[in-house]
Amino acid sequence: MILLPLPYTPDVETVAEDEARLTEEIVERMAATNRCAFERHRHGIRDAHAKSNGLLVGELEVHADLPPELRQGIFAEARTYQVVARLSSAPGDIHSDKIPAPRGFALKVMGVDGERLSPDIAGANQDFLMVNFPVLAFGTIPKYKQMLALLEANAHAPDTFQRLVAGTARGAKELVQALGLEPGATLEGLARDNHHPLGETYHTQAAIRFGDYIAKLALAPKSAEVCSLAGQPLREVHDACMRDAVSAFFAEQGAEYELSAQLCVDLAAMPVEDAAVRWSEERSPHRPIATLRFPPQPTATPQRQVYGDDILSFNPWNGIQAHRPLGGIMRIRRAAYERSSAYRHTMNARPRTEPSQPSDIPD
Repeated sequence: MILLPLPYTPDVETVAEDEARLTEEIVERMAATNRCAFERHRHGIRDAHAKSNGLLVGELEVHADLPPELRQGIFAEARTYQVVARLSSAPGDIHSDKIPAPRGFALKVMGVDGERLSPDIAGANQDFLMVNFPVLAFGTIPKYKQMLALLEANAHAPDTFQRLVAGTARGAKELVQALGLEPGATLEGLARDNHHPLGETYHTQAAIRFGDYIAKLALAPKSAEVCSLAGQPLREVHDACMRDAVSAFFAEQGAEYELSAQLCVDLAAMPVEDAAVRWSEERSPHRPIATLRFPPQPTATPQRQVYGDDILSFNPWNGIQAHRPLGGIMRIRRAAYERSSAYRHTMNARPRTEPSQPSDIPD
């Protein structure tokens, strides 16, 4: 039995008294690590998901037979949107793919209608940012602040630090499992394997407003070609194996993914203020809302690489009020993403532009 979803109201969020101070401190320390990365590369990069693994254009077809609770926001009508997607590796620096790390899938839906969240961002697009793990290891603002020490260590010794974190997490996870226990979100999130990125399932991790309701979104392989890649280790692991795997796949074939929504039915068990809590699939399963399609195409040409790295931006706050990001982590991202984007565009002397059609994306 599917439980009735809870209605969205502004009071589903709780802002702590010291949140403004903590946000300012966190954003400033993140900016400092970003400046450190610039001095190392002499090039502006993102302070999260810095490494691109491919840039894709495609379409998102909203399903025609959705029940009322799923016909929300940009999914209110059966229609097809043009999209651009960026596949990435999560660290805020450029690391070798030999070092396991979470992977990202940022989706930009072009030409959406609705009241804008951030009128200062040009265009009429909706961004959904996803990672190949359902929860964020540090899901509250105080816990996120604790993670800053890791970010700073990463900034000063990136490869050594990443190998240490991945190896330690993997060993700890195996030990926990050997004792018959369930690994926590932190271990699961850090002890990633080098699986094919196109076979992964990606999650928004934090909650968003879903029209009249509250939801988390997920993107899972649908067509046989990408379903067969789920859980498959890459055959060759080298510095840029993720990019090469994506490029080789789309040189010969296309792919389909299923976008689904998991509606919140209980704020106590499915909180919006702690992105480390996994929402129960038994109480509220993910339900399909749209199909994402990509045709065969080049994904990593020099032109696309420059466009994706230096010009394009993704931000959960680039969208409409019907899909407002929820929770403390999302509120921090509003300030952090804008500051990172402004710094990257300034240091690379590139304009920030929002695409309005697929032809805006270079081949």
